[in-house]
Amino acid sequence: MFYDVLLAGLLSWNTPLLAGIISIAVAYRCLVRHSTPNKQPHFFFLGLSLLYLTIGSPLSTISHLFFSSHMVQMSILFFIVPPFLLLGIPDYLFQRIQKIPVIKIIGKLCLAPKVALYIFAVLFLMYHLPVVLTVLSESSILHKGYILLLFTLSFSMWWPIASPDAKQRICKGQKKRYAMLSGMLLLPACSLFIFNGLIGTNNPFLSQLTADLCISPQTNPIDLLPFSINTSLDQFMGGVFMLGLHKFGLMLTFRLGNQVHDHHSEKT
Repeated sequence: MFYDVLLAGLLSWNTPLLAGIISIAVAYRCLVRHSTPNKQPHFFFLGLSLLYLTIGSPLSTISHLFFSSHMVQMSILFFIVPPFLLLGIPDYLFQRIQKIPVIKIIGKLCLAPKVALYIFAVLFLMYHLPVVLTVLSESSILHKGYILLLFTLSFSMWWPIASPDAKQRICKGQKKRYAMLSGMLLLPACSLFIFNGLIGTNNPFLSQLTADLCISPQTNPIDLLPFSINTSLDQFMGGVFMLGLHKFGLMLTFRLGNQVHDHHSEKT
C-alpha cells in the first residue's frame, strides 16, 4: 500500500498553481529592467520555484509521511520563500507597484510587522495542536485558508528585514533585536515538538495523511510505511529542523539583503 500512496503522491502536480506562478514570472521578467542586479531576479525566481515545490509539487503530498519532513516543508514556505521573493523585487519596481490603487488598499490593510509576528507565532503554534489540526483536516477550504493566512502574515513578518522599500527597512542593530524577538516568539512551537519527542508523546501528525491522500479513514497511516519509524524521534527532529531553518532563513536574509542593498547604495 505504501507504494500505491507514493505513486499517487508522485502524480499530484498542481497545474493551476504552476500556471499562476509562470504568469507571475513572465510578468516580473517583462517589468524588470536589464540594469537590475542579476542576483535579484535569481532570488525572485528561486522563491517562486521553492513556493511551487513546497505546496504544488508531489513533495507537498509526500512530506506528510513524516512529521519532520512536514516541518521542513512548512519552514521553507514561511521562513525561506517570503524573504527570497521580497529581496527579488527591485526598489523601482516596488515604487511602481505601490501606485496601483488595489495595492494601496491592500497596503493599508496590512498589519504592522511586530503585530503580524505575534499573530503568526500564535497561529503557527495552534496549527500544530491536535484539536485545531483535527478541525482543519475536516475541511480542505478551511485548511488552505489557514495556510494562506500564515503565508500572508509571513510576508509582514519579514518586511522590516527584506523590504524592497529602503524607508521601511530597519537598521542593522534593530534587525538583530527583531531577529531575537522572532526566535523567542517561535520558540514555544519548536519547544513543544521537541518536548513531546523527548517524553515520547505519540505523534498525531501522521493522521493528516488520511485526508491529504484520500485513503480509507480506517487505514492507519503508520501501516503505510514499509519500515518502522520512531515517532518520538520524528517529532523531536521536526522541532529541531524548524529551529534550524528559521535561524538559517534569518542569516541568509541578512547576508543576501546586505549584498542587494549595498549594491543599490553604490549605484545611487
